[in-house]
Amino acid sequence: MTIRVGIIGATGYTALETLRILLRHPGAKVTVATSRGEAGQPIAAVHPILAGRMDLTITEFDPSAVAKHCDVAMCCLPHGASAETVKQLVSLGVRVIDFSADFRLSRCDEYSKHYGIEHPWPERVGKTVYGLPEWFGDQIAGADLVANPGCYPTSAILPLGPLLAEGLILADDIIVDSKSGISGAGRTPKLNFMYCEAAESISAYGVGNHRHQPEMIDLLERFSGKKPELIFTPHLTPMERGILSTIYVHPAKGYTAEDPAPVMELWKKVYGRGPFVTPVDHLPATTHVTFTNQVQLTARRSGKRWVLIAAIDNLIKGASGAAVQNMNVKFGVDPRLGLQ
Repeated sequence: MTIRVGIIGATGYTALETLRILLRHPGAKVTVATSRGEAGQPIAAVHPILAGRMDLTITEFDPSAVAKHCDVAMCCLPHGASAETVKQLVSLGVRVIDFSADFRLSRCDEYSKHYGIEHPWPERVGKTVYGLPEWFGDQIAGADLVANPGCYPTSAILPLGPLLAEGLILADDIIVDSKSGISGAGRTPKLNFMYCEAAESISAYGVGNHRHQPEMIDLLERFSGKKPELIFTPHLTPMERGILSTIYVHPAKGYTAEDPAPVMELWKKVYGRGPFVTPVDHLPATTHVTFTNQVQLTARRSGKRWVLIAAIDNLIKGASGAAVQNMNVKFGVDPRLGLQ
């Protein structure tokens, strides 16, 4: 079986990464790529790295054409616009993996609060599978719509989820300190992401109000049954790609900060049989996971806390690789296909 894939909004970085992954996927073929601004152009005119590798012309979005030619659509549109498009595709029977934040949260009021608009398809809020196969694989397999996780939340939920679920840490004092490459801001030009503004500098942003914080809290509440008290501070670093998250937590009663071994043992138990999440003894770095769908995790002690460190590639495990992994799970093929 060949999985026919449509890329909706084919001009950004996550779309390009998805296209590159699918080029080496033995069981998938990109049959449709859409864009409002670049319709009629060959895909290589927008992404020159694809010259000689992909013969595909970008088209205007036509939901009927996508339904006719695609088994699954990867929707790489911004929030708000994505939900409207996704609704059309799902109504026509197309299975969709949505890259936006439109279906990640479980409550409409939280979405409106943090994204500043009323949700275009409120009936699906809280009723859409969160696309983290390590935890929700069984639900992903049968879902018509999957909400691909945010990049920062991936780097926090994977280490924290098992610890909260098993009661190894307290939920009332979690600090997530994350550094991201500039590609996390997308391809649209913005002043503070220009070379002369970002090079040789590191800066915090979105302090106390970054949209990925409620996503982390929402998902982690599902693991612990209790809304966690979580502080999230992202930082922009002068590198192309990657996320390093350093997370500070208090051990629960019965555990001691002097010994992080229970953390490593639980991670190995939970993730040991999966292909992409690896507990490691060394301190992870972004270069250890660049251009892969891998996650490296480790734990250390510091004073009365455990320090959890996670490294991912923000464009792959934080976006496009996760989407292809979700696609593989959805169609019952090896989750590593295209991602090895």
